[in-house]
Amino acid sequence: MVTSSAGYDAGPQGDGVPGSSDLMEEVGLPTGGVAQRLGVSPTTVRSWERRYGIGPANREAGHHRRWSPQDVAVLEAMCRLTARGVPPGEAARAALAERTAATRGEQPPAVLRGPRTSGSGDGRADRGPGGSRALRVGSVRPECRGLARAAVRLDAPEVVRILREAVGALGVVDAWTEVMMPALRAAGRKWAADGEQYVEVEHLLSWHVSSVLRGVAIDAMTARPVRPVLLAATPAEQHTLPLEATAAALAERAVPFRMLGAAVPPRALLDAVHRLGPGAVMLWSQDRATADRELAGLVSGSVWGPRGSRNRALVVTAGPGWARGRPPSGTTTPRSLPAAVDLLEGAVTG
Repeated sequence: MVTSSAGYDAGPQGDGVPGSSDLMEEVGLPTGGVAQRLGVSPTTVRSWERRYGIGPANREAGHHRRWSPQDVAVLEAMCRLTARGVPPGEAARAALAERTAATRGEQPPAVLRGPRTSGSGDGRADRGPGGSRALRVGSVRPECRGLARAAVRLDAPEVVRILREAVGALGVVDAWTEVMMPALRAAGRKWAADGEQYVEVEHLLSWHVSSVLRGVAIDAMTARPVRPVLLAATPAEQHTLPLEATAAALAERAVPFRMLGAAVPPRALLDAVHRLGPGAVMLWSQDRATADRELAGLVSGSVWGPRGSRNRALVVTAGPGWARGRPPSGTTTPRSLPAAVDLLEGAVTG
């Protein structure tokens, strides 16, 4: 199951070849192993070596190229920089300078000490590694393109950096819509097209997206004194990333919430509604097969409180599973994350 192709509308890294890190330290990696580790083609690695002089520091005549850990670190630095929008030539010079600075105990170049966020926006400035294994993300922000490339390389630190900076610069809603979701969809398409080959990319990306979103939701310092929003997936639904994006967006707006997560049984959901008395309930369904319309109607009809002052919650049925047909009675179905968050916030603060 592709767990991250989500949307409203509608420790150390391995070295890519058998053997231990001690073996790599001793004999180095061949070019093919380096390419696999970086998520690029061997032709790309050879092209970088030819164009930018970024090959192995120690070469023996008549022998195949062998890349030491220090050599690979230079290529990884170049990949990180190109993912941030630095032109390949400049990235190669900075990566080589970083190796020189490290041997002398000096500070690395300025371009390696901070993020680069500028770019043409048309995809030209941030073209870099990926080769035939690159995710096709289409016309997107440079941050999304960099995120996709870092995920293909299994470069977890870079994935986290891009995600955190996107949330900080854009806010949760725009970071989800313009950076996270296009990359997740591209990974899902690759998985579906190529079988198991890209499962590791999708899993790594999904896990870090979830971690960053949960961090935003959990680290919220304050919440307004209003009735909370209850977030849950339908009984047969296992997807939760959109719910986590909603929770993070609500936390960003200081709206209290309670997260129940995936596959919430009907009785448990109805009991939670009556015990909590939420101002709004969001039911997520990723697929038509999991859109439980009867349950949505039961939640919508739930009331609590003493006679004469009965309360009920706004029920928001969100996700592609609800897209066809009329919304269940007494519910509303937004078509985007911004619309859903606005509805939920308005229900508890209006």
